[in-house]
Formats: sequence, C-alpha cells, structure tokens
Amino acid sequence: MIFTVAIDGPAAAGKGTISRAVAQQFGLRHLDTGLLYRAVGARVANGDDPVAAAEGLTPEDLARGDLRSLAAGEAASRVAVMPDVRAALVDFQRRFARAEGGAVLDGRDIGTVICPEAEVKLFVTASPEVRAQRRWLEVGGDKDEVLAQVIERDRRDAERATAPMVAAPDALLLDPTEMGISTAVEPAARAIREAFGQGRA
Repeated sequence: MIFTVAIDGPAAAGKGTISRAVAQQFGLRHLDTGLLYRAVGARVANGDDPVAAAEGLTPEDLARGDLRSLAAGEAASRVAVMPDVRAALVDFQRRFARAEGGAVLDGRDIGTVICPEAEVKLFVTASPEVRAQRRWLEVGGDKDEVLAQVIERDRRDAERATAPMVAAPDALLLDPTEMGISTAVEPAARAIREAFGQGRA
C-alpha cells in the first residue's frame, strides 16, 4: 500500500500532535520534516556547510535532544530558505512518503511541493498569539519575544522564493484554536478514512 497524508501549517499550530495521532491510529509511519531542517540548522550552527549538512544527515542528527528548542526553530527557518538545502532534502522526504506501507508527513510544503499527489492533504493553522502561547509554554523565555519570533518566522516561511508555506488548493483546513487539538484529530481521521474508502490506497 502506498498512501500519503500531507499535513502542513505554521509553527506550533498543532500539526505535529495531529500527525502523530493519525499515524498511530492508522498504523502509518510518521516524519516530522521540520526535524530535518532543525538538524541541518544545528549542524550549521556548529560550523558545517548548509548543503553538506543536508546531504549528510544521520539518524543521530535527528535524535538530538535540542531540536525542539526555540533556537533550533530559528536556525531551521534560516536554512529552509536556501534552495540547495531544500533540494538536498526533497528526495529523502519523497522516498519516505511514497514507500510501501503508507506515511504521514508534517511540514510546510508537503502537500504543495513534496507530495502534491498525496491522497490526503491537511493545513493546520491558528492565530500567531495562540501559537506563541503554546511555544512559550514549551520553551519559556520572554512572551513578547516569542510572539515576535513566531510572526517573523511566519513571514519568512510564507515569503520565501522556494516552496513558500501555503495551503494546497485541495487541502482540508483545520483550526484547533476553538475546538482543541485533540478534537481536531477527528476531522483529520475522517478525511483519511474517506480516502481509504475511495480505494485510493
């Protein structure tokens, strides 16, 4: 079975929680593609060349304990605008997405660039204030600074020349702000069940 669920959206919108939940529910492999860029950013911060870092990523790089930090997120956003870095990581993501057994990938350009042929596409979003509050609870620091960083990262991700963050035209839009992330899992799961039922897997 080849079946891809593409889940996109800005930082701290809840796409990771939804992705992990539906991957577990349907027995699909899961890839947080943001970790790839965070790992590259971390290696660049240690002096590595960005493209060499992207081409040489190892499982150990993806298992680093500091990849969820605010600094790692900022580093990821900076290297993600580099076309050569993105190109180096595209093949890895596509192979993961279309391998036998099915997969859920979450990121910012999965449904538009990496896997436009994905059987299910979701775009998860929330206001900058809500996302900044979630990120602040996760990483701490100054609330106003966290909000400013969230807004700046949104701008970079949406305005970059290569693979900007936009919802695919056929993506299901989810905003967990009012319903809560756990409740938002159900419409995501429903879309996957419907795609399975249409015999596209």
